[in-house]
Amino acid sequence: MNALVHIPRPPNEPVTPYAPGTPEREELKSTLASLRSSEIEIPLLIGGREVRTGSMGRCVCPHDHGHTLATYHKAGPDEVRLAIEAASKAWKTWSVMPWEERVAVSLKAAEIISKQRRSLINASTMLSQSKTCHQSEIDAICELADFLRMNTWFMQQIYQIQPENFAATWNRMEYRALEGFVFAISPFNFTAIGGNLSMAPALAGNTVLWKPASTAVYSNWMVMQAFMDAGLPPGVINFIPGDSAAIGGSVLSDPALAGVHFTGSTSAFNRIWQTVAGGMGRYRTYPRIVGETGGKDFLVAHPSAEPQGLATCLVRGAFEYQGQKCSATSRAYIASSIWPDVRDRMLGILSQIKAGPVEDFSNFMGAVIDKASFDNISSYLAYARGSADCSIVHGGTCDDSSGYFVQPTVVQTTNPHDRMMEEEIFGPVLTVFVYDDAKFEDVLETCNSTSPYALTGAIFARDREAVKLAETRLRHAAGNFYINDKTTGASVGHQPFGGARASGTNDKAGSIYNLLRWISVRTLKECFNTPRDFSYPFLSEE
Repeated sequence: MNALVHIPRPPNEPVTPYAPGTPEREELKSTLASLRSSEIEIPLLIGGREVRTGSMGRCVCPHDHGHTLATYHKAGPDEVRLAIEAASKAWKTWSVMPWEERVAVSLKAAEIISKQRRSLINASTMLSQSKTCHQSEIDAICELADFLRMNTWFMQQIYQIQPENFAATWNRMEYRALEGFVFAISPFNFTAIGGNLSMAPALAGNTVLWKPASTAVYSNWMVMQAFMDAGLPPGVINFIPGDSAAIGGSVLSDPALAGVHFTGSTSAFNRIWQTVAGGMGRYRTYPRIVGETGGKDFLVAHPSAEPQGLATCLVRGAFEYQGQKCSATSRAYIASSIWPDVRDRMLGILSQIKAGPVEDFSNFMGAVIDKASFDNISSYLAYARGSADCSIVHGGTCDDSSGYFVQPTVVQTTNPHDRMMEEEIFGPVLTVFVYDDAKFEDVLETCNSTSPYALTGAIFARDREAVKLAETRLRHAAGNFYINDKTTGASVGHQPFGGARASGTNDKAGSIYNLLRWISVRTLKECFNTPRDFSYPFLSEE
């Protein structure tokens, strides 16, 4: 094709509100009922072929953990080997396919997800990850469609970067796929992350082994099917759910490993990094390691902060999706002069919030993801109840009799270094330290030095000098920093997402910076006036 293809900047996918009486609400409720009424069997997908191992796992509703949505086949070392072979075979053609053809697959997948299967993928995420219709909509539909569309525009920007030419030469840069396969490891909490971790490297010409979290296999399978129906060739993305212990070792030890695209816990990412570093002699190339991990995300409120907006953003930032966002507000430092007002406003909001099955659209929260998470959060609540430094302002109760429900909990501590302020809990628990107004600068330093993480954070203040001071002092404390807003909700194309320190490699999902990690650049220089004399002027005698 002799054409210079131009991709206009895509708009962000509009959020459907699912208001009462609307046809989209009725369609979503009908789809929820349909999915709940049937149980499916999910295979592996290797080289475009369904593979069944007989080693089975279950997909359940966290808010109704006795209900099985699906059973799925688990991959083991044999299936990993098959997936690597399939990826290697597909790489030979996919890595050299014109970029416009790869873009077409991504753009078509976005249309399938946001149009034809909007209610299906939304409902599957709601049920398997216990997300409200709004939380699922902004994740599984809008953010995923934005990744699939915006990444094509970012790739175009990268390909247009070319060097200067001079003195009868033509300099070019070729943007190649990595030589090998990429291992994509996605978490339970965002369906969009699974789609992006696998498709972003594929868009750059790579082939991928995708291991979804066991608690998100159901919705991720729906996304994988959308990719295939969009025309993704067999073997480009191989879907291999299963136990980490049975998959990780085989994948990470293979000489063809060219990259790891990871979102999950810091401890798991550290193990991956150590494994790769310990086996550097075995790889054909240095693997690219990209990870977004944990967070202990903060909000600092100056005495000049506006109380109602602050209270609203604390509740939304801490308790939407049960606090199971890596960006969720987990610790807050609030000036003593405004704390009573902010506390009362928060309590007023929390008195209206309900937690329950997400099929009931009046519930603001669903359940936490599984028994292990429930038990972990429960242990922190027990600690807070028994600690002399802590008092529970709201909530503190939990019940796993039918679903893994934890009530939104606000804890106040007198110790800014209490474990409730320092350790990642990953649940609907917000811990507040109330500081003396005169110690604003001190509390900024405390905030900066308390946590090993540096993912998201916020400053609330009407005083602009306070805002600027916080920006400066907390420069390295968060990769995404918000002013008078909650710590969650980064939008693709507007706020590239990622943090540093123990929060990951800060390669900014939803930007050219992430895509650059999946590209290997070749420089070409063509000379149009090749020298014919070896000598230089300085060689001549005086």
